[in-house]
Amino acid sequence: MKRLSLLVSAFIFQLSVFAADRPNILWLTSEDHGPHMGCYGDTFADTPVVDALAAKGMLFKHCWSNAPVCAAARTTIIAGMYSPSTGGQHMRSMVPMPKGTKMYPQFLREAGYYCTNNSKEDYNLVKHDGVWDESSGNAHWKKRTEGQPFFAIFNETCSHESQLRKRPHVAIHDPAKVRVPAYHPDTPEVRQDWAQYYDQVTLADASAGKRLKEIEEAGLAEDTIIFYYADHGSGMSRNKRWPSNSGLHVPMVVYFPEKWKHLAPKEYAAGVKSDRLVSFVDLAPTLLSLVGVQPPEWMQGHAFAGKFQSEPQPFIYGFRGRMDERYDCVRSVTDGRFVYLRNYMPHLSQGQHVAYQFETPSTRVWRKLYDEGKLTPEQSLFWKEPKDAEELYDLQSDPDEVHNLAAKPEHAETLAKMRAAQEGLALKIRDAGMLPEGEMHQRSEGTTPYDMAHDDKLYPLERILKIAGEATSMKSDSMADLKAGFADPDSAIRYWSAMGIRMRGADGVAAAHDELVKAAKDSSTYVQVVANWALAKYGRAADREAALPALVNLSNWSQHNVFTSMSALNAIGDLGDKAKPIAAQLKTLPAKGESPDGRFSGYVARLLADLNGTKPAVGEAPAKKKKKAKK
Repeated sequence: MKRLSLLVSAFIFQLSVFAADRPNILWLTSEDHGPHMGCYGDTFADTPVVDALAAKGMLFKHCWSNAPVCAAARTTIIAGMYSPSTGGQHMRSMVPMPKGTKMYPQFLREAGYYCTNNSKEDYNLVKHDGVWDESSGNAHWKKRTEGQPFFAIFNETCSHESQLRKRPHVAIHDPAKVRVPAYHPDTPEVRQDWAQYYDQVTLADASAGKRLKEIEEAGLAEDTIIFYYADHGSGMSRNKRWPSNSGLHVPMVVYFPEKWKHLAPKEYAAGVKSDRLVSFVDLAPTLLSLVGVQPPEWMQGHAFAGKFQSEPQPFIYGFRGRMDERYDCVRSVTDGRFVYLRNYMPHLSQGQHVAYQFETPSTRVWRKLYDEGKLTPEQSLFWKEPKDAEELYDLQSDPDEVHNLAAKPEHAETLAKMRAAQEGLALKIRDAGMLPEGEMHQRSEGTTPYDMAHDDKLYPLERILKIAGEATSMKSDSMADLKAGFADPDSAIRYWSAMGIRMRGADGVAAAHDELVKAAKDSSTYVQVVANWALAKYGRAADREAALPALVNLSNWSQHNVFTSMSALNAIGDLGDKAKPIAAQLKTLPAKGESPDGRFSGYVARLLADLNGTKPAVGEAPAKKKKKAKK
């Protein structure tokens, strides 16, 4: 008994020594809001708590969330790796963690920290036991062992997109005084949604104040490093879900008490507004650096504070994959002034019909005005089809990103620099997003998307990236390579060749007609989808007669996996009136089927509802995943 007592005493002593050597770390996060705060110069905002934190601490002027939607952004944070590298870039998807890696709280727990998350996780990566001490609505640092250092997250949901459209609403900000960005039409609905957004950000600020008060009342203010940030841009359309600055730029405010200033960023001082470029991929290595753990080499971010602080980086990066039921593939880069977007699927508009997004009143009225031809060119960009393959914006002269400079000769050097940065990162991290989603899962069977993508035999990325670039270039001299690509043994090359022809419309289909007819029966269902899509939209009457039934078959979830079904239904949705001959058949397709994870399960139903003119069940997430048998 005496020996046990001595051991317990020794353990408590070690904890007290450990606590004296390690800071507590508090993360206050909020959902769906950009840097619309007083400390960022927004005079319409009412955010006294975070403003005061920034005045005694520091803010980052250029912080990107990497993804413009919660699940993909949080996936980047939890792994310390870009989501396209792990295969977790698609909204509400699920893939295994790369071999030999672990989520950052596991490192902190091994270092003696009590780690809590209150409460949203929403990772697209499989989470094993032992990541958190507690992750729930009741998780709190107060439950730690006395003297134990803690890392705690409190996530505020009141600013989430869903709260912008709740009616009735008690107003704080006057809609008449809101600034309407150049990409939005100035209507009562738009003003109401923007004003209500500001109201919810005010509530998120107040929530942060309550958490800071808890720290102060516990006497821990001088022992706790504080971060405040939001999970991506505002919930307004063309912010959330779009990887431009408006969708990725978030507030990031940090405070280091005097005791821990030696761990702060090199430029840290009260009231400083740092020009350092930071993003969510940097958060995990920064945390490890703060607690004295050297970030592992496989983490792709750069610590901006702590013992292993690195030098500022020249660029930060963004990405977009599937958003709920709608596919797209976009990569973006900024150097703090210019923003570059590479649209690998330029034939699709920014404003595809994502059911959940259309629940917001301003989205619906914006689309209605577009259909009626009542928008300015700047306001029409969101709905434009096709969009530009490359976009370049100067945030100094065009903060709303509505004047594309990519074709301007005077910006050719900047465009080349930004393009090289985007392609360089894709090759460095082995961007798995250049495969169709289902193909990525198929090639990863028995391993992980990350490990698959690092095997050049399984994933010849350099060749795939080259043909994808030629596909989107729209240059006539790329046609020979695209046609030759149909005979390539790698299905991803065939897929991008077919996509390139689809992007070129009737002329492309006429020039590669024979190749498309053969590709319509390719061994890859994803190549089949694109070939039949192109033939149904731009081919001859006989082509359409064959392609439409093929697309119906590919859409049938009972015959194909969920990813093939989603891909085919997206293609049919693009056909408009040309899909009328199969309208009755679409009504008979199953809206339920087997899926590798419950996070995929609602999207086919939404696509069918949109095609059949019925009301879909919408919501951002199945809260829990359900394992199913079929891949």
